[in-house]
Amino acid sequence: MTLEQQPASSLADAGERTLHIGGDRPIRISTGHRLRHHDGKCSRPHGHNYEISVTVTGTLSEDGWVVDKGDVTDVVDEWDHRFLLEEGDPLIKAFEASDDTDGVVVLEHPPTAEVMGVLLEEKLSEALPDRVSDVSVAVRETAELCAGGY
Repeated sequence: MTLEQQPASSLADAGERTLHIGGDRPIRISTGHRLRHHDGKCSRPHGHNYEISVTVTGTLSEDGWVVDKGDVTDVVDEWDHRFLLEEGDPLIKAFEASDDTDGVVVLEHPPTAEVMGVLLEEKLSEALPDRVSDVSVAVRETAELCAGGY
């Protein structure tokens, strides 16, 4: 049996491609938060084992991929084992007083799954190569709650 050599083609001619990360095996992070202005139990500090799925569209690199999955997980993992709080939350001072400023991420908006998805899309868009044209993030907070595109 002989191997046939495929004709050389330019990856640049392949157009845009889409990479889905986390479909059946999402990126998992454990993160705490609270929603200060919520009338229910979500106003109390608590945490979730979030499942994150990411879709990235762009042209292929010389190595033949849209992005390196590790570059995506590095950005998402920045929130792993951190506490997400909204600016002005008194708990921020508690983290400062305990000398654990690295344990908290202060956001301009309430740390809902929807906001997390938007912010992760922004962070990924900044971190990934210019050949990436679109990033979409889905954040699953519980089995019943998922924000973003799937």
